[in-house]
Amino acid sequence: MKKRILFLCTGNSCRSQMAEALACLLLPSLEAFSAGSSPAQRIDPLALEVMAELGADLSRRQPKGIDDLPAADFDLVVTLCDNARETCPVFPGGGMTVHRGFDDPPALAVNAGSREERLAVYRRVRDEIALFLRAFPDEFPFLFR
Repeated sequence: MKKRILFLCTGNSCRSQMAEALACLLLPSLEAFSAGSSPAQRIDPLALEVMAELGADLSRRQPKGIDDLPAADFDLVVTLCDNARETCPVFPGGGMTVHRGFDDPPALAVNAGSREERLAVYRRVRDEIALFLRAFPDEFPFLFR
């Protein structure tokens, strides 16, 4: 049975969606999920674009709330923003909860001068999340037993 990991953010429109998709690409032995404490209406279009560059098609996904998740225990819950960390519910099953905050691409991209500068912000955060996930076997070996 695959170990389950949940990525939580506020809107489930950018960082947590990227983390879920990246986990599916980089850590196929895990079952990845994502949700938001206050789900947005749609996935961020620039997040869709930078993930498509890696072959991850998020176009059919919708932001989800915690109540939209399958009734399942999670072996690891990762909060990706301070708001999600503060509002993170307790999940049954006794899984580990960790916080690893990443910059919010939409908030940073507001000040970008060009479309390419906005995309660069999204790519940087995407790549930082991927680097974090690549370290999972060393940081969370219990997920791979």
